[in-house]
Amino acid sequence: MGFTIYPAIDIRGGKCVRLIQGDYNQETIFHDSPLEMAKQWVSDGASWLHLVDLDGARSGELINSQVIASIAKESGIPIQVGGGVRDLERLEYLLSIGVSRVIIGSAAIDDPAFVKEALRKYANQIAIGLDARDGFVATHGWLNQANVTAVDLAKQMADFGATTFIVTDIAKDGLLSGVNAEIAVEIAQSSGGQVIASGGVATTEDIVQLKTLESRGVTGVIVGKALYTGAVKLTDALEEANR
Repeated sequence: MGFTIYPAIDIRGGKCVRLIQGDYNQETIFHDSPLEMAKQWVSDGASWLHLVDLDGARSGELINSQVIASIAKESGIPIQVGGGVRDLERLEYLLSIGVSRVIIGSAAIDDPAFVKEALRKYANQIAIGLDARDGFVATHGWLNQANVTAVDLAKQMADFGATTFIVTDIAKDGLLSGVNAEIAVEIAQSSGGQVIASGGVATTEDIVQLKTLESRGVTGVIVGKALYTGAVKLTDALEEANR
């Protein structure tokens, strides 16, 4: 598979935004057009894009579908999408508009039967999103805290057939405070799956550090705020990661 850098495009109200620690009251708008932002990352060399429908994550409604469809159609590279995917109808709709990988988060807690069925049908096109606060899973746009650890949930989902996990340390998200490599490795090792790390990337060195863990199951990293503030240049990060 190789190590992949996923530029993050978080969509709220049709615009490209970033939140701090998932707080909807701490929002910065970085671009009025997520599609134009996607084209920028593609021109800089991105091979995948990571999209989150923040409205969908909170409400469960498919609010930004037209934006997602346009990026899937026009970006020319695979995209993975999460936010509010809580039934087969939503999952299959996203696949039908060109999404390559669908991220299931809250439903892994709320509706394990749905996730089990989804993985049975579409295992290679699904990633399980594990958003952890102090080791425990947070759901519904990080507004709710579950009484299960990210490691235990990863093991359960692996038993259902999950092979790809996106692991976010909420405490670091949007703060440019460095990555939590330990939890990424722990989940990769305990689940036997591949982990895409997320949250806290501040420098290109953070990305290089994660790449050294590829043999331990960490196969990618999602980079958001660091790209938008210029702390990390995608072209430089890709060059370093490909050495």
